[in-house]
Amino acid sequence: MEIAFDSAKNAINLEKHGISLADAAQIEWDSAFVTLDNRRDYGEQREVAIAYLRMRLYVVVYIDRENTRRIISLRKANKREIQHYAKT
Repeated sequence: MEIAFDSAKNAINLEKHGISLADAAQIEWDSAFVTLDNRRDYGEQREVAIAYLRMRLYVVVYIDRENTRRIISLRKANKREIQHYAKT
């Protein structure tokens, strides 16, 4: 699946979290723990995944559109998220 993202959001993510949204292409999607992001109505279905990237757990928010996975956010998983992943 092709990875896509908004360049302005990428700049914000890089500044805020120190990682480019382009790095989501290297996520180990097969072992990801995925849930729906239903904290609010975004107008489309967002998903949240906790998955490994370069031997560390990350949280990625994304939308799947046909053959494209549009990345919204990517950051290191916090302690609570790491523990949640370990329980799955």
